[in-house]
Order: sequence, then C-alpha cells, then structure tokens
Amino acid sequence: MTSVSPGWPALPYEAWRATCDTLHAHTQLLGKLAVALAPPEPQLQHAALHLSARGWETMPLPAPDGSGALVVALDLHRHETVAEHSDGRAQRIPLGPNRAVGDVTREALAAIADLVGPVHIDPRPQETPWSTPLDEDDEHATYDPTQVATYFAAATRAALVLAELRAPYRGRSTPVNAWWGTFDLAVGLFSGEPADPPSSDFITRNSGNAQQIEIGWWPGDARHPRPAFFAFAFPNPDGFETATLSPPAAHWDQDLKEYILDWHNVRTATDPHDAARSFGLSAIRHACLVCGWDPVLAASAEGVPPPVS
Repeated sequence: MTSVSPGWPALPYEAWRATCDTLHAHTQLLGKLAVALAPPEPQLQHAALHLSARGWETMPLPAPDGSGALVVALDLHRHETVAEHSDGRAQRIPLGPNRAVGDVTREALAAIADLVGPVHIDPRPQETPWSTPLDEDDEHATYDPTQVATYFAAATRAALVLAELRAPYRGRSTPVNAWWGTFDLAVGLFSGEPADPPSSDFITRNSGNAQQIEIGWWPGDARHPRPAFFAFAFPNPDGFETATLSPPAAHWDQDLKEYILDWHNVRTATDPHDAARSFGLSAIRHACLVCGWDPVLAASAEGVPPPVS
C-alpha cells in the first residue's frame, strides 16, 4: 500500500469536474475586475490574481469613484465572494448551496457598485471551453464545499513549492500568479530578452513577448484529466523536449507541449514538497541551458549566490 503524506490530498479531476468548472467560472469575475481597474503591466501581470490564506483574490484595485482601494476575493473557507473597501466596508455573496454563476456575478457586481460605483466588465469568459457570459451563466451551478476545500488544500501546497522555486532568482520574476483563464498557479522567470509572440491573439501577443520559463500547477482539465505540475520555456529550440527531469515520473507531454509531473506522483513521494521542487529546479536548469540564458541568472535559480547572506 502506497503511503501518502498528510496535507497532500487526492484530487481526482473527474470526481469534482462540475465543481471545478463552477469555481473556475467564479475566478473569471475577479480577473475581469482586475483587467478593468488595474494599471496595465507587461505580460498582462495586472490581470493576475493570487492565492491567499482564504482563497483567490485580486490585488488592491483602484476604486473607480476615487474613494480608495477595492479587493475582491473568493473566500474558500466561508464559501463566499467578498468585496472589501480599504475603508473597512465589505459585502459578501454566498457561493452556495449550488448557486448559479450568473446569480453570483450579478449580485457581486451590484455589491461592488454599492461600494465603489459601477464597474463595467466584458462578461464573456476567456480561455474556457464554454462561452456563456458570466452574468447569464445558469449552467455552472454545482458547488461542493468539501471538494473546494480539498482543491484549496492541494493548491496551497503547490503554491508554496512555486514560491520557493522563484525566491532565489535574481532576474525579473513574477509572484505566484493565479491565472483565471487557464485556472492554474504559475511563476514566470524572465531572461531580460524580448521574444516574438507565437501568435497574434491578444493574450499570446502580450504574454509571450519576452523570453521566459514558466513553472506551474493546475487541477486538471479535459485535455489532461489529472492535477499536475507543469513546466515550459518560450521560445525553445528544437530538442527541448528530450530532457530527463527529476523525479523519474516527470515526462514530456507531446499534446500539451509541456513537461508534466502528475500530482499522484508528488503526493505519494517520500517527501512530496521535495519531489515537486526537484521537478521545478530540473526544468529551470534544463531550460536555462538549452535556451542559452545568462549562466549567472541560471545559477541564481539554484541559489548561487544565496539570496540572503
């Protein structure tokens, strides 16, 4: 019988797929608010959310009425959408039991308008297999609090690994971003060199215009119905996919065009955190070498010199 470390829960995608899609749809509202209110940043960093001790959150956003700052969160302990003003006022909208995304979205936008004035968003979801506007979405209404709590426990473990991976790097890097389009957590490391985006669509044109390595985690989707850590570099040369990464279960996925380490292989390792960290470090090491990054930057990802003396 395989032993499993406490705190690294199983997260079978098919078992919670309906709740996963509903939660993903709720994160889209937060992302749309960030797009509408935050000052634009390179690689669309202003649109990123973050994972806090209570769930998915925006960064402090400028209130459109000039009254201060607004933070909107998905509180995954109390299972509510929370809109908070920097003056202490707050509004809460329940996510369950099994409330439709459309109902939550309309109530959340009304609550935000009460706090800071109306915010106009494009309600069409992005990077999702469905296209119903958020404020009209009656399809996504499955919300199982127990499943959400399990997801949040797994996501928190993954986020801690990603934060440790980016910490020593001395080039430009992102925080642990929570991306509402692809519903993943990821950190980006940049070489400082520009890149030609691989396509002209808005997201790729703006996110793929710099040489970068990305390490992340997501709970699975229809293409890969298992939670996993992933890694890729852009741009990458021919043969990028031929590396042998650590631990041995890590592999190149030809369909995703990414290196993958499935969550099952992490959570059943003797030291899950170390297994996931080893995957990320080996992916960074390989990408820096074959993509021709500055050796000094590459060494800093390994903690040379140490970040704190």
